Amino acid sequence: MDTEAQHTERDPSSDTEEGSRSARVPDDSGRTPSWRRTALVGGACVAFLLLLSHFVIQPFLIPSGSMEPTLQVGDRILVNKLAYRFGNEPARGDVVVFDGTGSFVEEQPRGNPVTGLLHDGAAALGLAEPDETDFVKRVVGTGGDRVVCCDKDGRLTVNGTPVEERYVMLGDRPSSVPFDIVVPPDRLWVMGDHRSQSSDSRDHLGSAGGGMVPVDKVVGRADWIAWPFGRWSTVPGTDAFAAVPAPSADGHGAGAHG
Repeated sequence: MDTEAQHTERDPSSDTEEGSRSARVPDDSGRTPSWRRTALVGGACVAFLLLLSHFVIQPFLIPSGSMEPTLQVGDRILVNKLAYRFGNEPARGDVVVFDGTGSFVEEQPRGNPVTGLLHDGAAALGLAEPDETDFVKRVVGTGGDRVVCCDKDGRLTVNGTPVEERYVMLGDRPSSVPFDIVVPPDRLWVMGDHRSQSSDSRDHLGSAGGGMVPVDKVVGRADWIAWPFGRWSTVPGTDAFAAVPAPSADGHGAGAHG
Protein backbone atom coordinates (compact mmCIF):
# COMPACT_ATOMS: atom_id res chain seq x y z
CA MET A 1 0.00 0.00 0.00
CA ASP A 2 1.22 3.41 -0.88
CA THR A 3 1.13 5.07 2.53
CA GLU A 4 2.34 8.44 1.23
CA ALA A 5 -0.56 8.57 -1.17
CA GLN A 6 -2.95 7.82 1.65
CA HIS A 7 -1.63 10.68 3.76
CA THR A 8 -1.91 13.24 0.99
CA GLU A 9 -5.29 12.14 -0.24
CA ARG A 10 -8.12 14.48 0.87
CA ASP A 11 -11.65 13.57 1.76
CA PRO A 12 -13.98 15.24 -0.78
CA SER A 13 -16.34 16.14 2.02
CA SER A 14 -13.62 18.22 3.65
CA ASP A 15 -13.43 20.43 0.53
CA THR A 16 -17.11 21.16 0.79
CA GLU A 17 -16.79 21.84 4.48
CA GLU A 18 -13.80 24.10 3.96
CA GLY A 19 -15.53 25.96 1.14
CA SER A 20 -18.65 26.58 3.15
CA ARG A 21 -16.57 27.68 6.12
CA SER A 22 -14.62 30.14 4.02
CA ALA A 23 -17.86 31.45 2.56
CA ARG A 24 -19.09 32.20 6.05
CA VAL A 25 -15.95 34.03 7.09
CA PRO A 26 -16.47 37.84 6.70
CA ASP A 27 -14.17 39.78 4.44
CA ASP A 28 -11.60 41.41 6.67
CA SER A 29 -9.82 43.12 3.80
CA GLY A 30 -11.08 46.52 5.03
CA ARG A 31 -12.92 47.37 1.84
CA THR A 32 -15.95 49.67 2.16
CA PRO A 33 -19.07 48.29 0.43
CA SER A 34 -19.76 50.00 -2.90
CA TRP A 35 -23.09 51.47 -1.72
CA ARG A 36 -21.36 53.04 1.25
CA ARG A 37 -18.62 54.49 -0.93
CA THR A 38 -21.28 55.93 -3.23
CA ALA A 39 -23.10 57.48 -0.28
CA LEU A 40 -19.88 58.98 1.09
CA VAL A 41 -18.90 60.43 -2.28
CA GLY A 42 -22.43 61.79 -2.80
CA GLY A 43 -22.48 63.35 0.65
CA ALA A 44 -19.07 64.93 0.09
CA CYS A 45 -20.23 66.38 -3.24
CA VAL A 46 -23.37 67.87 -1.69
CA ALA A 47 -21.34 69.33 1.19
CA PHE A 48 -18.87 70.84 -1.30
CA LEU A 49 -21.67 72.36 -3.38
CA LEU A 50 -23.33 73.82 -0.28
CA LEU A 51 -20.05 75.38 0.85
CA LEU A 52 -19.43 76.69 -2.67
CA SER A 53 -22.91 78.21 -2.88
CA HIS A 54 -22.60 79.74 0.58
CA PHE A 55 -19.26 81.46 0.01
CA VAL A 56 -18.49 81.69 -3.73
CA ILE A 57 -21.19 81.04 -6.35
CA GLN A 58 -24.86 80.44 -5.67
CA PRO A 59 -27.46 79.36 -8.23
CA PHE A 60 -30.82 81.10 -8.21
CA LEU A 61 -34.00 80.16 -10.03
CA ILE A 62 -35.82 83.07 -11.72
CA PRO A 63 -39.52 82.71 -10.77
CA SER A 64 -41.03 85.73 -12.54
CA GLY A 65 -40.74 87.93 -15.62
CA SER A 66 -39.74 91.12 -13.79
CA MET A 67 -36.26 91.09 -15.35
CA GLU A 68 -37.25 90.26 -18.93
CA PRO A 69 -35.78 90.33 -21.50
CA THR A 70 -32.44 90.03 -19.67
CA LEU A 71 -33.59 87.09 -17.53
CA GLN A 72 -36.43 84.75 -18.43
CA VAL A 73 -38.79 82.77 -16.21
CA GLY A 74 -37.11 79.46 -15.38
CA ASP A 75 -33.56 80.70 -15.93
CA ARG A 76 -31.03 79.48 -13.42
CA ILE A 77 -28.45 82.15 -12.83
CA LEU A 78 -25.13 81.91 -11.04
CA VAL A 79 -24.57 84.69 -8.53
CA ASN A 80 -20.99 85.76 -7.84
CA LYS A 81 -20.84 86.17 -4.07
CA LEU A 82 -17.23 87.39 -4.19
CA ALA A 83 -18.01 90.35 -6.46
CA TYR A 84 -18.51 92.73 -3.53
CA ARG A 85 -16.59 90.83 -0.87
CA PHE A 86 -13.23 92.66 -0.99
CA GLY A 87 -14.11 96.35 -0.86
CA ASN A 88 -16.01 96.59 -4.16
CA GLU A 89 -19.60 97.79 -4.08
CA PRO A 90 -22.53 97.40 -6.49
CA ALA A 91 -22.33 99.78 -9.43
CA ARG A 92 -25.03 101.31 -11.59
CA GLY A 93 -26.14 98.78 -14.18
CA ASP A 94 -25.23 95.68 -12.15
CA VAL A 95 -27.86 92.96 -11.89
CA VAL A 96 -27.88 91.90 -8.24
CA VAL A 97 -29.63 89.44 -5.95
CA PHE A 98 -30.48 90.84 -2.52
CA ASP A 99 -32.39 90.06 0.63
CA GLY A 100 -35.37 92.44 0.64
CA THR A 101 -36.15 91.99 4.32
CA GLY A 102 -36.69 95.45 5.81
CA SER A 103 -36.82 97.20 2.44
CA PHE A 104 -39.16 95.23 0.16
CA VAL A 105 -40.80 92.91 2.71
CA GLU A 106 -41.37 92.93 6.43
CA GLU A 107 -39.74 90.48 8.81
CA GLN A 108 -41.53 87.15 8.56
CA PRO A 109 -42.19 84.86 11.55
CA ARG A 110 -40.03 81.75 11.51
CA GLY A 111 -41.74 78.60 10.27
CA ASN A 112 -40.83 74.96 10.73
CA PRO A 113 -37.02 74.92 11.11
CA VAL A 114 -36.63 71.49 9.48
CA THR A 115 -38.72 72.45 6.45
CA GLY A 116 -36.88 75.75 6.23
CA LEU A 117 -33.50 74.03 6.31
CA LEU A 118 -34.48 71.59 3.55
CA HIS A 119 -35.82 74.45 1.40
CA ASP A 120 -32.70 76.53 1.96
CA GLY A 121 -30.52 73.59 0.92
CA ALA A 122 -32.56 72.98 -2.23
CA ALA A 123 -32.56 76.70 -3.06
CA ALA A 124 -28.80 76.87 -2.51
CA LEU A 125 -28.39 74.17 -5.17
CA GLY A 126 -30.82 75.93 -7.53
CA LEU A 127 -33.39 73.14 -7.21
CA ALA A 128 -36.13 75.25 -5.62
CA GLU A 129 -37.40 78.79 -5.89
CA PRO A 130 -35.48 81.25 -3.69
CA ASP A 131 -36.98 82.57 -0.48
CA GLU A 132 -39.78 85.10 -0.88
CA THR A 133 -37.43 87.68 0.60
CA ASP A 134 -34.84 87.27 -2.20
CA PHE A 135 -35.09 89.52 -5.25
CA VAL A 136 -33.13 90.09 -8.45
CA LYS A 137 -33.09 93.64 -9.89
CA ARG A 138 -30.83 96.09 -11.68
CA VAL A 139 -28.99 98.81 -9.77
CA VAL A 140 -30.04 102.22 -11.13
CA GLY A 141 -28.80 104.50 -8.37
CA THR A 142 -26.11 104.22 -5.68
CA GLY A 143 -25.40 106.28 -2.56
CA GLY A 144 -25.71 110.04 -3.22
CA ASP A 145 -27.30 109.68 -6.69
CA ARG A 146 -30.35 111.69 -7.62
CA VAL A 147 -32.64 109.51 -9.73
CA VAL A 148 -35.54 111.19 -11.53
CA CYS A 149 -38.24 110.00 -13.88
CA CYS A 150 -38.95 111.29 -16.24
CA ASP A 151 -37.49 114.13 -18.28
CA LYS A 152 -39.35 115.90 -21.10
CA ASP A 153 -38.34 113.11 -23.49
CA GLY A 154 -39.60 110.39 -21.16
CA ARG A 155 -36.17 109.21 -20.08
CA LEU A 156 -34.88 108.38 -16.63
CA THR A 157 -32.05 110.66 -15.44
CA VAL A 158 -29.32 110.06 -12.91
CA ASN A 159 -27.51 113.13 -11.55
CA GLY A 160 -29.07 115.16 -14.35
CA THR A 161 -27.85 112.88 -17.15
CA PRO A 162 -30.44 111.07 -19.32
CA VAL A 163 -29.94 107.29 -19.42
CA GLU A 164 -30.64 105.27 -22.58
CA GLU A 165 -31.92 102.05 -21.05
CA ARG A 166 -31.70 99.61 -23.96
CA TYR A 167 -32.12 96.66 -21.59
CA VAL A 168 -35.71 97.69 -20.72
CA MET A 169 -38.45 95.45 -22.12
CA LEU A 170 -39.48 96.58 -25.60
CA GLY A 171 -42.63 98.70 -25.37
CA ASP A 172 -42.19 99.54 -21.68
CA ARG A 173 -41.74 103.11 -20.47
CA PRO A 174 -38.86 103.82 -18.06
CA SER A 175 -41.57 104.28 -15.42
CA SER A 176 -45.28 104.97 -15.36
CA VAL A 177 -44.80 106.35 -11.85
CA PRO A 178 -42.99 109.71 -11.59
CA PHE A 179 -40.40 110.02 -8.85
CA ASP A 180 -37.53 112.22 -7.73
CA ILE A 181 -35.32 110.68 -5.06
CA VAL A 182 -31.83 110.99 -3.63
CA VAL A 183 -30.29 107.65 -2.64
CA PRO A 184 -28.91 107.70 0.93
CA PRO A 185 -25.33 106.53 1.59
CA ASP A 186 -24.86 102.74 1.60
CA ARG A 187 -28.20 102.24 -0.14
CA LEU A 188 -29.29 101.25 -3.65
CA TRP A 189 -32.20 102.22 -5.89
CA VAL A 190 -33.11 99.13 -7.92
CA MET A 191 -35.55 98.48 -10.76
CA GLY A 192 -36.58 95.53 -12.91
CA ASP A 193 -35.97 95.55 -16.66
CA HIS A 194 -39.62 94.66 -17.35
CA ARG A 195 -40.82 97.90 -15.80
CA SER A 196 -44.55 97.27 -16.22
CA GLN A 197 -44.25 93.88 -14.49
CA SER A 198 -41.69 94.69 -11.81
CA SER A 199 -42.34 95.44 -8.16
CA ASP A 200 -39.21 97.35 -7.25
CA SER A 201 -37.98 100.45 -5.41
CA ARG A 202 -40.79 102.53 -6.92
CA ASP A 203 -43.43 100.43 -5.16
CA HIS A 204 -41.87 100.92 -1.73
CA LEU A 205 -41.32 104.66 -1.65
CA GLY A 206 -43.75 104.97 1.25
CA SER A 207 -42.38 101.95 3.13
CA ALA A 208 -39.74 101.90 5.83
CA GLY A 209 -36.46 102.54 4.05
CA GLY A 210 -38.20 104.22 1.11
CA GLY A 211 -37.55 101.32 -1.23
CA MET A 212 -33.78 101.68 -0.84
CA VAL A 213 -31.85 98.44 -0.45
CA PRO A 214 -28.97 98.39 2.07
CA VAL A 215 -25.69 97.47 0.39
CA ASP A 216 -25.00 94.87 3.08
CA LYS A 217 -28.20 93.03 2.06
CA VAL A 218 -26.81 92.29 -1.40
CA VAL A 219 -26.10 88.58 -1.84
CA GLY A 220 -24.01 89.01 -4.99
CA ARG A 221 -23.92 89.94 -8.66
CA ALA A 222 -25.71 87.85 -11.29
CA ASP A 223 -22.90 87.04 -13.71
CA TRP A 224 -23.99 83.93 -15.64
CA ILE A 225 -27.07 82.19 -17.00
CA ALA A 226 -26.37 78.49 -16.47
CA TRP A 227 -29.67 76.92 -17.52
CA PRO A 228 -31.34 76.14 -19.85
CA PHE A 229 -28.41 75.21 -22.09
CA GLY A 230 -29.86 77.21 -24.97
CA ARG A 231 -29.40 80.39 -22.90
CA TRP A 232 -26.02 79.51 -21.43
CA SER A 233 -24.15 82.84 -21.40
CA THR A 234 -22.94 85.69 -19.23
CA VAL A 235 -25.53 88.17 -18.03
CA PRO A 236 -25.20 91.05 -20.53
CA GLY A 237 -23.50 94.17 -19.20
CA THR A 238 -24.50 97.73 -20.05
CA ASP A 239 -22.76 101.03 -20.71
CA ALA A 240 -25.98 102.99 -20.15
CA PHE A 241 -24.53 104.77 -17.10
CA ALA A 242 -21.07 105.47 -18.53
CA ALA A 243 -21.74 109.20 -18.93
CA VAL A 244 -23.37 109.66 -15.50
CA PRO A 245 -21.24 111.93 -13.29
CA ALA A 246 -20.54 111.38 -9.62
CA PRO A 247 -23.21 112.85 -7.36
CA SER A 248 -22.71 116.38 -6.13
CA ALA A 249 -22.25 117.08 -2.46
CA ASP A 250 -25.82 118.41 -2.07
CA GLY A 251 -27.37 115.43 -3.88
CA HIS A 252 -28.65 117.59 -6.75
CA GLY A 253 -26.84 116.41 -9.85
CA ALA A 254 -26.07 119.13 -12.36
CA GLY A 255 -29.09 119.87 -14.48
CA ALA A 256 -31.35 117.46 -12.58
CA HIS A 257 -35.02 117.60 -13.47
CA GLY A 258 -37.68 117.76 -10.76
